[in-house]
Amino acid sequence: MATGQGDGSRLQTEPKQADRSLGELFGEMTSEVSNLMRKEVELAKVEIKEEVGRAGKAGGMLGAGAGAGYFALLFVSLALAWLLDQALNTALAFFIVGLLYGIAAAVLITRGREQMKHVDPVPRQTVETLKEDAEWVKAQKS
Repeated sequence: MATGQGDGSRLQTEPKQADRSLGELFGEMTSEVSNLMRKEVELAKVEIKEEVGRAGKAGGMLGAGAGAGYFALLFVSLALAWLLDQALNTALAFFIVGLLYGIAAAVLITRGREQMKHVDPVPRQTVETLKEDAEWVKAQKS
């Protein structure tokens, strides 16, 4: 005849902190939830800062690509157009050069857009831990 003592299978009928009042327990729980929420906000800030950094790098790549494309288009296209002008009509030579640099700009913009796809504006870790926190609070109430 097992009395259920010491085997870990008996139901707990004693409160975890019997010597404390309900008000004290509720106050402690409120304090813990408040502290937990502050930590969640700190985590969200860190996550958002990381994502802003990634977005800044991608934006920098787009800007640098656009600037480089502009100067390349300006100087190299003039030189190439003058070179082609020796064999072709002047207008056709400048059109061919403009078309080549338009393709180069499209490639740079496409790569920058691909980089932007890796930027996640939602702090996923914070969302997950907030869900866990909500479950913890529900468990504490029951």
